[in-house]
Amino acid sequence: MKFFKKLKGKLSINSENHFHEKGKIIITKNGPYKVSGNLPLAKEISLLDKDGTPCNWKKEEKYPDKENYFLCRCGNSCNKPFCDGTHMKINFDGTETATKEKYIEQVEKIVGPEIDLTDVESFCSNARFCHKAGGAWALTENSDNPESKKLAIQEACDCPSGRLVAWDKKSGKQIEPDFQQSISLIEDPGADVSGPIWVKGKIDVESEEKGGYESRNRVTLCRCGKSKNKPFCDGSHIEVGFRADNKK
Repeated sequence: MKFFKKLKGKLSINSENHFHEKGKIIITKNGPYKVSGNLPLAKEISLLDKDGTPCNWKKEEKYPDKENYFLCRCGNSCNKPFCDGTHMKINFDGTETATKEKYIEQVEKIVGPEIDLTDVESFCSNARFCHKAGGAWALTENSDNPESKKLAIQEACDCPSGRLVAWDKKSGKQIEPDFQQSISLIEDPGADVSGPIWVKGKIDVESEEKGGYESRNRVTLCRCGKSKNKPFCDGSHIEVGFRADNKK
């Protein structure tokens, strides 16, 4: 219980009525993400520990508030993070390939003595917060150790894509970061790349052609244009060396 008291205000047991939905993201056909609802937009950097492993998040530049804006999805805008129409010049193929199945329908479950962990590998954005101290999976299996339990929960909650979710054994509910609806543009100095668009707080993500995806507390959307699981990030930004500042 001491750990949960320490994190009070940062993490909460998820409930259906906790979030106040207002924002929306529309995935335009072969074009940008249309964002509405005055959603805050900022850069967020993954901080590294002494071993070079991501261990925490830090907010950086905050963009001016706008009711509506368009975020680049092809990775080639000269006005990143915003769209400048380049997707039309390069004939960007933004075909969506991700499944519409709900998260819980895809999970692999890791059972531990104090907490459980669910994992949907296809959501992985390669943020690497789950690697510390042997990894979230092994920590979950050893969660009768208070320090292992603490680290397993933190690693799951720091996963921006929501690939990993920790579950409270007693209540059977998810343990989730307490996010307000907002969008962060991830920067990953450990891999020397710019990462995906981090969508927080159960913002609706809808396709012009395919309808809505499940609204989740945290998802990551591709902004390099190379994901094979569009609209979601699959870590391809690292493979292609994507940089939002256009440096190579």
